[in-house]
Amino acid sequence: MAVEMDRVEAYSDCFHLDVADGHYTPTMLFFPDLVAQLRERTSLPMEVHLMTTRPLDWIEPFHQAGADGFIFCHDSLTDVPAAINAVKQHGKKVGISLGIDEQVELLDPYWNDLDLVTICGTAMGVKGAGLHPSIPEKICRAHCNIARAGAITEVQADGGIREHTVPLLAQARADWIVPGSLMFKGQPAELRLWLASLIAEHVH
Repeated sequence: MAVEMDRVEAYSDCFHLDVADGHYTPTMLFFPDLVAQLRERTSLPMEVHLMTTRPLDWIEPFHQAGADGFIFCHDSLTDVPAAINAVKQHGKKVGISLGIDEQVELLDPYWNDLDLVTICGTAMGVKGAGLHPSIPEKICRAHCNIARAGAITEVQADGGIREHTVPLLAQARADWIVPGSLMFKGQPAELRLWLASLIAEHVH
């Protein structure tokens, strides 16, 4: 993992780390001790996507491990403002992810408090699945709702990222794309140039 991180670091803006507790999703990924070790190897921001049943319990451990941002799964939260405030108290960035069947309007009360919304393109915890066809329109709708609220929340696409889907996400004006295997299994320098060209093409 450390070797791969070193290989892609120069071509990345941030490291997005999926945290899974084996309950919210069947897999177990990226606990605080590993994030602390990775923190020693990079100065890039690290955001943790908390796919856990008790996400607020993980804020302090990952804060201590060096995480710079926290993304909560909307359906794992019983009190959205409390989750946002808990992260803000640490001076960290906070985002909320929406599953395929969750609509962006769920976040309309919170846009001015959120740094990021993550639009999940596949079912949570599922690897290798294709991008759900509703996602580009969902990204566009998120931008509309954010603008209507006068907020500056950024929109991130995560899941189903493939060579043929990235142009659709860029056209929908995703601010961030989590490339996953597209980055780690490909040529990072070439991918970075390609992504930059797509973004430039669709900047409004």
